[in-house]
Amino acid sequence: MTTARHQQICLEATAYYHCISRCVRRAFLCGQDKESGVSYEHRRSWVEDRLFALAKVFCIDLCAYAIMSNHYHLVLHINKAKADSLTDSDVIDRWLSFHNPPVLIQRYLRGDIHTQDEYNAVCSIIQTWRQRLYSISWFMRLLNQFIASEANKEDGCSGHFWEGRFKSQALLDDKALAAAMAYVDLNPVRAGIAETPETSDFTSVQFRLDNLRNPKASVAYLYPFIGQNNSTQEGIPYHLADYLELLDWIGRHFHEGKTGQIAHDAPPILKRLGLNNSHWLRTYKRFEKGNMIGAKSSMKACLSLVGRKRISGTQLSTN
Repeated sequence: MTTARHQQICLEATAYYHCISRCVRRAFLCGQDKESGVSYEHRRSWVEDRLFALAKVFCIDLCAYAIMSNHYHLVLHINKAKADSLTDSDVIDRWLSFHNPPVLIQRYLRGDIHTQDEYNAVCSIIQTWRQRLYSISWFMRLLNQFIASEANKEDGCSGHFWEGRFKSQALLDDKALAAAMAYVDLNPVRAGIAETPETSDFTSVQFRLDNLRNPKASVAYLYPFIGQNNSTQEGIPYHLADYLELLDWIGRHFHEGKTGQIAHDAPPILKRLGLNNSHWLRTYKRFEKGNMIGAKSSMKACLSLVGRKRISGTQLSTN
């Protein structure tokens, strides 16, 4: 049975979510169709460009992404505080980046609002848009509708391009966030189409590493790594260097055909987050199951918030 979206996305439980969208009808999001020989590689840029455009406008931070041949993965952070801090003009400007203004808003922008009822209606519209600017559902809608429209136009067909709704998993603690980001960034390695994270095209880890050598303005749309105990900046609560070490460690274990050995000392992030090495590798292989990810204690605490009685998801060991 499909789980209601309000039970999957709950800000009181967590602001971090892993989202996945897959194609239908044997459609190709990207990659090359071996039967027809047609290449869809150029569509990866569609997705990446659209992601950055949405991240610029929405109050949703992009932590990680991987664009595969028939699906994509995202790790998103809902930034409600940022949305609440926007002025009404900011909200209007951002929302109209992707939508045409209704007549009442056009009149408001011209200074042509004369009654209290009209002003109240304008405020109601702006409040609705403010809420949508930190809505993952609206973020994913604008991403998927655009890609589906462009792909259908190119394929000369109509109908569904994506499998129903996107899937989302709540990331309930720092361990779950690290696990999800690593899972996403290592997707090309896991699929055997890249040997290392830095050679995994159209992933957030490759984009971050490329930016270290050649700074790009778009990296501002990726949620930054800030480390722990940083009260002056918002971002992912560990350091990029530790995260890269974690990726390398998991990649050596999971990628078939690799002969690299694990160092005797586990990466610092594993020690700091209290992750169990062998349990991590087991859970990594079944990562997409369930609607939430986190330590058992985090999952139990979340149940009442999302209106559930039983745990359904991937538990991360802390032993």
